[in-house]
Amino acid sequence: MPITVIAKLKVKPGSEATFEAAGKEMIATVKTSEPGTLAYVLHKNTKDPTEFTFYEVYQDQAALDSQCKTVHMRAFGGKIGGLLAGRPEIAVLEEVARK
Repeated sequence: MPITVIAKLKVKPGSEATFEAAGKEMIATVKTSEPGTLAYVLHKNTKDPTEFTFYEVYQDQAALDSQCKTVHMRAFGGKIGGLLAGRPEIAVLEEVARK
């Protein structure tokens, strides 16, 4: 069963472009190296440009667990750690039904 992750991250004012660039780089890496990741999308809040949300869908728990341990995930965390204005808010969701 697919697993969805919603991760909200608030960045320090003035860090938006740097965070966006790091997010785009991470997405490009995920596309080429994580076959179990079905979707990995970055959004920016239209009312608060310092709030970003990742929408991630994994084919199963094993794919999510694998993604969390990758070198590129650790590198991404290192790039964005100093840009964040607080801890990320992460929700892991289990799919119940689909259209």
